[in-house]
Formats: sequence, C-alpha cells, structure tokens
Amino acid sequence: MAVQIPSDFRRVIIAASVGNIIEWYDFYIFGSLAAVLSVKFFEQSHPVAALLSTIALFTAGFLIRPLGAFLFGWMGDRVGRKYTFLITLSGMGLGTGAIGLIPTYQSIGLTAAFVLFGLRMIQGLCLGGEYGGAITYVAEHVPDDRRGYYTGWLQTSPTLGIVVSLAVILLTRAYAGNQAFDEWAWRVPFLVSFLLVAIAIYIRLQLQETPIFQEIRARGQMTRNPWKEAFLSSNIRFIGIAIVVLIGQGVVWYSGQFWALYFLQQVSKVDPQTSAYIVGAALLIATPSLIFFGWLSDQIGRKPVILGGMLLAAITYYPLYLWLGTVTQPGNINYPIAIFIIFILVCYVGMVYGPVGAFLAEFFPARIRYTSVSVPYHIGNGWGGGLVPFITSAAFAATGSIGYALLYPIIVPAVCFVLAVFLMPETRKISIWQPIEPKAAS
Repeated sequence: MAVQIPSDFRRVIIAASVGNIIEWYDFYIFGSLAAVLSVKFFEQSHPVAALLSTIALFTAGFLIRPLGAFLFGWMGDRVGRKYTFLITLSGMGLGTGAIGLIPTYQSIGLTAAFVLFGLRMIQGLCLGGEYGGAITYVAEHVPDDRRGYYTGWLQTSPTLGIVVSLAVILLTRAYAGNQAFDEWAWRVPFLVSFLLVAIAIYIRLQLQETPIFQEIRARGQMTRNPWKEAFLSSNIRFIGIAIVVLIGQGVVWYSGQFWALYFLQQVSKVDPQTSAYIVGAALLIATPSLIFFGWLSDQIGRKPVILGGMLLAAITYYPLYLWLGTVTQPGNINYPIAIFIIFILVCYVGMVYGPVGAFLAEFFPARIRYTSVSVPYHIGNGWGGGLVPFITSAAFAATGSIGYALLYPIIVPAVCFVLAVFLMPETRKISIWQPIEPKAAS
C-alpha cells in the first residue's frame, strides 16, 4: 500500500527552506566577516597569517560536518526527521550567536581564538545533521515526478543564506559606520542569529513528522542500527558513488559562490562593502537557476544536469576568473560585467546543486535515508568543497597566480565528472512512495 502525499507539502517546503536559510546565514556570517575576525581574534604581526588562520577556522567547521552527519543521521533514522533538525537548528543558533559575545584577542589573548574554535566546531557539527534532515524531510512530502523542482526550492536556501548574511553586514555597517563596525558593531550580525533562530524554531515546531517515516514506524520497519545498515552492507557502494558526485558538486558550489567573494577582496582588492554588493546582486539574480535546473532534472534526468555543471565549470573557470579580474580593478570596476560573470558561476552551482537533493533522496532507502544522505553530502561538501576557500586563498598568497589558485577548483570537478560518467546512475524514475522501501539504484 502506498503512503499518501500530504496536501500541505508546499507549506512544508517553505518552512523547511526558511529554517535552512537561517542555518546557512549562521554558517556563512563567519566566512563573510573573515577579514574582521582575523583582526579581532589573532595576533597581527603577520596579517596574512592571521587571515589564513581565520579561513582555516572557517574550513575546520566544514571538516567536522561529516561527524555531525554521522551522529545526527543516526538520530534522524531512529528518532525522527523533525526533532533531529530542531536540535541541529538550536545548536547552530547558539554557536553563532555566542561569537557575538566572546572577548577578543586584545582582552584575553590566545584564549579568544580557542573559544572561537570551539563555537565553530559546534556550528559545523550541527550543520552536519541539518542538511540531510531538510532534504529528507522535503523529499518525503513531495510527488515523485516533481521532486527535482520542489527540492530545488530548498536548494536555494544556502545561496539565500549568504545573501542574508551579506545584507545584514551591509545594513549594520551602513548604520554604525565603518569605524564603529570594525570596533564593536561586527558583533551585531552574530547576535541577530539568536532572533532568527528563535523564529525558525517556532516555524519548525508547527510541522509534523514525514508521512513516510510515520509509516515505517507504524509498520515496525525502522532500522535498529542505521550505521550498520548504511556502512557495513552493500549500501556502502552507493555511499561511495554519492561521495564522488558530491565532491565534484561541492567544489563547484564553493568555487562559484564563495571564492568569488574572496577573489574580489583578496585578489582584486575590492573593498568589502563593494564586493558584498557585487556578489549579493549576482546571487539574487542567479538563485532561480537552482529551481530551474531542479525542474529540468525532472524532465531529462538528474545525471546529465549535474555532470553538465561539473564539466562547464572545469572548462571555463580559468577564463571567467581572469575576466573577473580585468573588470574589477580598484577605481575602475565594471559592475554589470562583474555581476554577470558571477551570475554565470552561480548558474553552474544551479546545475550541480539544484537536482542533487532529489538524486540523494531517490538513491537511498527510507529506513536509512537520513544517515545515507547526510554523510556523503558532508564529506563531499564539507571536505571537498569546504577546502576551496583555504586552498585557493593559500595558493594565491603563496604564488600570486590565479592559475595556481584555480588548480583545485578545476581538477577536482573534472576528475569527478569522469568517474561519475561511469558510476552515477539515473534515479529520476525511482519512486520513494510506491513501494515504501525501494532498493537503492544500481
């Protein structure tokens, strides 16, 4: 007997997306303020080393995400989707808001950096359990034939989270002034997180458990040990294939969005306010591409859309970033062209990221879906993609060469594209509603 698709699934998508936007706001506010945090929490005799230390802390938050996926994935498959990502949302909010309260290096010395590191670990750990929960939650509410389209809406949330973080920073800087912002008002965007997370928790408390999880629990079909079923069975092969796809996807995601911001600030030497305007405008214009490519994957399949994005990124990153450098010279910035270039980069993100939530939900059986989606996602995005800001920034700092800085963002998607051509299955026609326990694709 099939589980019935609920009639209010659009409200579920909106609620899950709002929570996800705030989660990613929490995570990216740290990266958006890396230059300020490096001054506040690290010794300044070597400013470049201080900035790289801050970016390394940002990266460390990515590296711990698979552990969060491992822990909260187990909880999501054993306790339920809804309550698990309520816990992760609360942890993210507390970890982010508290950064706005801790003393700086000038007040307590090296202890400040250790406290910052601890809060960053809490953020990364909780985010490791968030995304798999959100994707699983939305996917288990929507029709099979439109899963790419509806999960594409959820996929806009990380991009919109960056936009919200940039907007809050710009508004705070404009209201307080640059001097006050650098002295104390940099704390405000972190403190705003307390309010945003309270709103998101209220919204998510209104949601019910997914109908598929309720059916599994009612039938007594829940897994006793999600880790064993996911990693010590034939499912491990599917985990491996998903990791290959997600490493390529993750590197394109961070190279196309996040390194664009670092590029403007560190390579082109554009001031933080102007670079935030350029990147924010491009992100807003290109965000619908995530929904479009999710929809397109419903029509032609997940595989051609995702792999097409990897291939285009690997081929065109170098000329696009060279072009971006020529149109963003200090005092001579061509704003429309700069925004257009980053728009192209974010469209590649739309290709690889828009359909990937649907692909993951269809690729794994319901009883271990939370764990099986979360762990490869955060290995691919947390380790593969999360290393992009540090590797590219360190490579440019060491060589001064855009070509060397882009080696990692070009080579990794190219290798993952070749592997995925042979390993990645098409999942578009797999139903997660009928039967309730589909086999993973082979």
